[in-house]
Amino acid sequence: MSCFCLRKGKPAKTNHDQFIMLASETSFTVNEVEALLDLYKKLSSAVIDDGLIHKEELQFALLRNSSKQNLFVDRVFDMFDIKRNGVIEFTEFVRSLSIFHPNASPEKKIEFAFRLFDIRQSGYIGHNELKEMVLATLTESDVTVPDDAVESIVEKVHIPSHILNCCPSVSFLCFK
Repeated sequence: MSCFCLRKGKPAKTNHDQFIMLASETSFTVNEVEALLDLYKKLSSAVIDDGLIHKEELQFALLRNSSKQNLFVDRVFDMFDIKRNGVIEFTEFVRSLSIFHPNASPEKKIEFAFRLFDIRQSGYIGHNELKEMVLATLTESDVTVPDDAVESIVEKVHIPSHILNCCPSVSFLCFK
């Protein structure tokens, strides 16, 4: 894949132009974007060699397993797949990874964490969503815990009473 930006009526940008554009839109430098291209190429050819990252490839990269259902990987994939077309393109990969850069703002990192737990994308994290994520994390770690123990873990998550008095879910503003 030698070019990542094909637009109708406009010539394709060169890799270097694309790197400059992505560096200007993210916390990465041009050199870091170039290095991310190498990583992207490896990930995007791990299962299906088509220059795009499929969910199985992201799952394999994160867990070394491409077949087992995984809520965490599903959430991360959905958040990285900005165009919602079932694959992660290079520009989506760079823009999404930018949140983990040391220079990314704490506000953006908090927003990412909130969105990760807001499974139903309702703008709130409810008790059941938190429980689903705890269960998924335990399961993905091959830890078997009785349901009542999971419920106890979820209940022990400290949510200030003034928040719970307003609603049974946590909004982004309260999450921050």
